[in-house]
Amino acid sequence: MSDIEIAQQAKMEHILPLAEQRLGLDPLQLDPYGRYKAKVSLDVMADLADKPNGKLILVTAVSPTPAGEGKTTTTIGLSDALNRIGKKSMVCVREPSMGPCFGMKGGAAGGGYAQVVPMEDINLHFTGDLHAIASAHNLLAAMIDNHIHHGNSLDLDVRKITWGRVMDMNDRALRQINVALGGPANGFPREDGFDIVVASEVMAIFCLSNSLKELKQRLSNILIGYSRDGTARFARDLKAHGAMTALLKEALKPNLVQTLENNPAFVHGGPFANIAHGCNSVIATKMALKLSDYVVTEAGFGADLGAEKFIDIKCRKAGIKPDMAVIVATVKALKYHGGVEVNDLAAEDLPALQRGMENLKRHLSNMQQHFGLSCIVAINHFIQDTDAEIELIKKTVESYGAKAIVATHWAHGGAGAEELAQAVIATLNESHNECQFLYADDEPLWDKITAVATKTYGASEVVADKKVLAKLALFSQTHQHVPVCIAKTPYSFSSDPTLRGAASGHTITIRDVRLSSGAEFVVVLCGDIMTMPGLPKQPASERIDISDAGEISGLF
Repeated sequence: MSDIEIAQQAKMEHILPLAEQRLGLDPLQLDPYGRYKAKVSLDVMADLADKPNGKLILVTAVSPTPAGEGKTTTTIGLSDALNRIGKKSMVCVREPSMGPCFGMKGGAAGGGYAQVVPMEDINLHFTGDLHAIASAHNLLAAMIDNHIHHGNSLDLDVRKITWGRVMDMNDRALRQINVALGGPANGFPREDGFDIVVASEVMAIFCLSNSLKELKQRLSNILIGYSRDGTARFARDLKAHGAMTALLKEALKPNLVQTLENNPAFVHGGPFANIAHGCNSVIATKMALKLSDYVVTEAGFGADLGAEKFIDIKCRKAGIKPDMAVIVATVKALKYHGGVEVNDLAAEDLPALQRGMENLKRHLSNMQQHFGLSCIVAINHFIQDTDAEIELIKKTVESYGAKAIVATHWAHGGAGAEELAQAVIATLNESHNECQFLYADDEPLWDKITAVATKTYGASEVVADKKVLAKLALFSQTHQHVPVCIAKTPYSFSSDPTLRGAASGHTITIRDVRLSSGAEFVVVLCGDIMTMPGLPKQPASERIDISDAGEISGLF
């Protein structure tokens, strides 16, 4: 059966009694969205303030490949497995964007028998969070043009507006556009453009805020552009932040759903890891840490992007740290990194697999040495995997000083990840390591970029032209203390997606930098990375349909 067929056959429990029985939440602390979804009141955090935090388990992965690695699936399967062995566990994952749902992925709620449900709802609109974020973002954009139209008392330079527009769909035609055409009644013509919602600074702010108060403060600090004399202008100068916060009031509450095995799950917030910081909301993670003994969460794409940003941005800002990491790898992905093409991945190829192990080795080394985390490798099992290939991975990982565990959660749900769960508990009990950041707050921005590129990516140098360096110098005057969020291809340690394996000694070229003054980080754009993706030649939307009876099909 397909993922959606499995999800549609799930026997879900009503969310209010599930929340009460499993999490101790009063029904009055939840706002139900139908039978199987609910938002949890932010007041819960105050009620649980004195309760100790549970253990935080970060699931990350090797560099992604066309074959897929199953990181979200593993995250869900591991949490289900922890519950199966008698532990109180919650899973925290990101909300899917409809851009990739209708583009490359066709759904992002796990897969097989390790999913969060209701799958169709989560992938299609869900509780409306992403729409609220888009509305708040675009309200500010509209207020900018309205201000210019009505006299421009802030003397905004229309050539230096840094705040664009967003939509939750891949649409390359909107990357660079002209607005306000058609005469004086329509405003002053200028260049503009759209990003996808998950790349919006509002999304980043939303996911990094600990409260409604902090959300409003961060929104007020959004840089919208510069006046003609070079003075920075912010959302607060337009008095936009109050209305923006009002639009996000309900969205900020975490979304509670369940896994196929009826275990509680938070699905909240969804920045991409290649163009943003790639983690679910701080609020959801912190609430889960109070409500359960173990929290399993993921960071987007490979460990070089997702895990680095999870630690250096999210954890730094939230005051939390993971207790250990699980790195997901597949036989197919490692063979791909060893030079095998997609159509040939099913065939056993031990030499290619050995070559591809260098990618896993780099990620494992980064997590252990640079971030100081104890790690387990989860081998996400596919039916074509041979015993010889599995044994090679296990022995090689052992030589790296770690343990590799086969997990079959896709086929068998939590039962297929029980050995992995037991190994996670053993590691947590034995480990005394403490997660550390890659760089200090007070280091110059250029040094922070260099630290990520050389330590995590294996680059030999970072280069940028004079315009980029000038912008960094300007940002450093007021924001030297913030982390950096590097936007680059997820498919390689380099900025070239064709360089598989463990690229080393390469040059990272910075194309542009952007100040996210509300989110409090500097976005560093490398290579050809785009903050508005395009649809592929055959988008997933071609396969998505609905029957006369209202049954959706085609979501993976």
